[in-house]
Amino acid sequence: MSGIRPEITPAERAGFYKVLYHRRDTRREFLPDPVDEAVLRRLLDAAHHAPSVGFMQPWDFIIVRDRAIRRRIKEDFEAAHREAAEMFDEARREKYRAFKLEGILEAPLGLVVTCDRSRTGGPVIGRTSQPEMDLYSTVCAVQNLWLAARAENLGVGWVSILHPDRLKEVLGIPEGIVPIAYLCVGHVSGFHEKPELEKAGWLPRLPIDELIHYDRW
Repeated sequence: MSGIRPEITPAERAGFYKVLYHRRDTRREFLPDPVDEAVLRRLLDAAHHAPSVGFMQPWDFIIVRDRAIRRRIKEDFEAAHREAAEMFDEARREKYRAFKLEGILEAPLGLVVTCDRSRTGGPVIGRTSQPEMDLYSTVCAVQNLWLAARAENLGVGWVSILHPDRLKEVLGIPEGIVPIAYLCVGHVSGFHEKPELEKAGWLPRLPIDELIHYDRW
């Protein structure tokens, strides 16, 4: 077996961890400046180089710039947001409502990442016992894109408070294609020092030592 073995220098390693630890979910910080096409292409290429089960590469990317379309998506967010608020107890409901949980109209573009579960047809290596692995692969593509965006000093916000069927209807996503993520992407005025929900006291970051097990749970 032969292959290349590119060495990662200490400076490159430090840069990677800096990106990793300073990645944030961006919401209210977006600026209207357009994202350069070459930069957007780099982000999509980074996503396309994510690992995928059976090398099936199940993802597609929908770039959403049209403001009228994004307004329709924002309307669905508002409906889903109202539904979600009622799921929290009274003590947390108003705090939840006060959070800014999307930047659909503030960001210059939306980016939808989908999963084509039948892309390669037939049995897929690595998905025979765990059929959901193609969905997980697509999430890896999202993470690649998010980290690449942070390395480009761009903000990304994942809007998960949406109805998937409505998103498919608005964007004309074919039957059988699963929308995985609606991402707001753009230049930002700054990044939070800590994740916003941690900073607001919604939940703390769990100590890593409490989450590590050896040999058995």
